[in-house]
Amino acid sequence: MNFRQMATIIGVAYGLMALMPLFVGDIPFIMNILIMCLIWAVVVSCWDLMMGFAGIFSFGQVAFFVMGAYTSGILAIEHQVPAVLAVLLAGIFTAVMGIIVGLPCLKLAGPYIALVTFGVHMALQPTLRGEIGIALGSGGAVGLLTIPPISLFGYSFSSANLVPTFYLTLVLSLACALVILFVINSFWGVAFLALKDSQDFAMSLGVSAFKYKLMVFGLTSFLTGIIGAYYGHFYGVLSYRMLEMDLFSMLMVMLLVGGLGRFPGAILGAFLVVTGSELLAPLGSYRAVAMGALVAVSYTHLTLPTMRLRCRSRWSRDHYKGGGGGGGGG
Repeated sequence: MNFRQMATIIGVAYGLMALMPLFVGDIPFIMNILIMCLIWAVVVSCWDLMMGFAGIFSFGQVAFFVMGAYTSGILAIEHQVPAVLAVLLAGIFTAVMGIIVGLPCLKLAGPYIALVTFGVHMALQPTLRGEIGIALGSGGAVGLLTIPPISLFGYSFSSANLVPTFYLTLVLSLACALVILFVINSFWGVAFLALKDSQDFAMSLGVSAFKYKLMVFGLTSFLTGIIGAYYGHFYGVLSYRMLEMDLFSMLMVMLLVGGLGRFPGAILGAFLVVTGSELLAPLGSYRAVAMGALVAVSYTHLTLPTMRLRCRSRWSRDHYKGGGGGGGGG
């Protein structure tokens, strides 16, 4: 998929999103779903950049999201830092943490990177609710309960003022999507793909694995931390329970539905899965079963046939070229 196709899909998706409050702006339930679609689209897109394009199997995306949310919340509550500045500082802190986590991963590959990053994920929960977290201001098992909302231009962007909050979320989500789009279609994106496909060959051409792997860790952690911090100020409360497997599994489903390495498919996957999950909420404990069934059906009836068609088309094109060349030589 080229730059123009990616940009068109992003433009159409976010353009349609921008029109939604005109029809459902007075329905809080739907507006909350739309806002969550935009927030999770950023997290999944960053994960897709990390795994689908850079080929780094990181399972720490939820941890960086929670780090950003807690950092901004603690700065705003304990140190009275303005919300906008707290969000920016949270993004910077999360980027630094991403680079620190990325350093030991430079000498690892495949499942070992997944184990290290998932270890960070698993270690963060007891840290937040334990003595260290309490000393830092995490609220321990109670969490953070009074995170102030972002205030700009006379508006308070919180769950009590959903339409302005939706448009601020739309702008932030679109900005993150465009950053990822330009990175993928820049020299950085080419370097990521080269290192993913053949690291030794890419390094022989002068592509620095150290530089670009740390770069993708830092960039994705920064964007994930920013949107995590925004999430905290939007809802006003945070809990360490966000690090349980429910959210991690749901994000993985979004990534698989959208297609790994098929950006901006991750954005569409987030929109579809968040909407489907919320609409299936009345099923209670059976919601996960229903979501799993829908994912299996969509994968077998949509994704696999599309992949087969693409492979068949590519084989036919290559076969035609080979036949044409042979005919010309005869």
